[in-house]
Amino acid sequence: MALLDLLGRRGALRLIWELRQNALTFRALQEAADLNPSTLNARLKDLRGAHIVTLGDQGYSLTPEGDDLLSSILPLHAWAERWAEDAADD
Repeated sequence: MALLDLLGRRGALRLIWELRQNALTFRALQEAADLNPSTLNARLKDLRGAHIVTLGDQGYSLTPEGDDLLSSILPLHAWAERWAEDAADD
């Protein structure tokens, strides 16, 4: 339940998605995720505390645990896309 609570917070999943390919600075992440600075700070603090995101020389990036989480979420993303297409056909 703790993970679902974390991922349900505003912007959390979006940040994980935006960090899937490479590290981003705070400003680049703010622009990519379309979050205000206070929300972004709060989510980064949450995700860093959960060891999903880390801050390095190049900016914020996913930790190995974050990469594992993303791999677990991708099938759900694929299911959601199929579901949305089916719903649009109705």
